[in-house]
Amino acid sequence: MKTINSLSGGKTSSYIAVKYPADYNIFSLVRTNDKNCLFPDAKIRQIVSDKIGVEFIGTLEFDEIIYTMLDLEQFIGKEIIWLSETTFEDVIGSYKMANGSNYLPNQMTRYCTTDMKVKPIAQWCYENTNLPVEMRIGFRANEMSRAKTMIERQIDGIENFKFKVGEKNGRNKWKELPYRKVKFPLIEDGIFKDTIEEFWKDKPVRFAYMNNCVGCFHRSEMLLKHISNKAENKFNWFVQMENKNNCTFKSGITYDRILKHKTQIELFDDDFNDCDSGYCGL
Repeated sequence: MKTINSLSGGKTSSYIAVKYPADYNIFSLVRTNDKNCLFPDAKIRQIVSDKIGVEFIGTLEFDEIIYTMLDLEQFIGKEIIWLSETTFEDVIGSYKMANGSNYLPNQMTRYCTTDMKVKPIAQWCYENTNLPVEMRIGFRANEMSRAKTMIERQIDGIENFKFKVGEKNGRNKWKELPYRKVKFPLIEDGIFKDTIEEFWKDKPVRFAYMNNCVGCFHRSEMLLKHISNKAENKFNWFVQMENKNNCTFKSGITYDRILKHKTQIELFDDDFNDCDSGYCGL
């Protein structure tokens, strides 16, 4: 059974890549075709384009995640496989309501994570390995409830997945197959966040302020406002998507309203924790 490290670009999954070597390390990149979110370094853009096999314009995560993955590959001395099947704009364009208009991902329909992270990695495993695989998941020792939820999706210790297995008459053919056995090495070894933070203090790997898209709807409104000041163009993309599709990412509030909100106190990076970031909901 081949082993897979599924990497997010954060310190925890990167720690797994270092401490628990696998047959394959895989990273799926959230990509945009919006040139207002252009990655600033043309040379690095070309490197990423070569890795994913399509033109890379920019990401809706913090730009630092690109350096994280390039640094990490050098640090572990082993190839990281980059995937990016489609842009966020095209993903949204594929989800339509009965009236023909698009709807945005939200806490009830998290298709963004499914289509841009989960499916590309699963499909790669189907096409390049003998299934099932053993996949390491970056849940820490205090996250056993999250692990339990994932374990409960397994049947006889294996999680199934619906794969694209071909085409017939111009339509995709799908088949549900045994996919993966999930492992939680940090839980098994009692590794908490403090150990991971301490490990990366003196290592030559750059990390973003936070993982995931800058406008992730799991994040609190206060944190989203803080992030809008750090990544204005990327946050504006989320505002524009709401305006264009006449619906919202978060229930009860628009991103335009969050953007225009005036905070009563100055907020700092370390005023937020995992729960503020929406981490508990991922």
